[in-house]
Amino acid sequence: MKKLIVSAFIVSAPFTAMAAGGHGPAGCGLGTEVIFRGADEWHEHVLAATTNQSGSQTFAMTSGTLGCQDANGPLKHGIAIFIDNNLDQLAAESATGEGETISALAELIGINALDQANFKTALKHNFDQIFTSIETTSGNVYTALVDVMRQNETLAKYLG
Repeated sequence: MKKLIVSAFIVSAPFTAMAAGGHGPAGCGLGTEVIFRGADEWHEHVLAATTNQSGSQTFAMTSGTLGCQDANGPLKHGIAIFIDNNLDQLAAESATGEGETISALAELIGINALDQANFKTALKHNFDQIFTSIETTSGNVYTALVDVMRQNETLAKYLG
């Protein structure tokens, strides 16, 4: 009986670890954050996990997108460091929707030239959502920026 209990624990440990990250049983990725957002049935979790394992989860963990921010991927840190180092300038330029710093941020995120005007307009129109107070941290700005991009059909494709 002890062997059965130990075996059950060993088999379920990886699933418990994924759920501990706040991602649920399917883990983070495209399946969890976009396609099966708010899944509550077992078959939705299975399909979300299958979608996540099709390659989107690796990208999401590397880039720190699609719910995988706690994976500490290199792209997330690059953007977070850039925002942290340029927070005041980003705030000033986001208020007007113009400037070299927000252009550099767009390039760092990987936004192509055709969509950069949309990105700058989204920053300007959502300034109060992104920069909520004078005490706003770069982490808050990063999270709010991802939310703004997620709500914009053109910019959402750059989140993973």
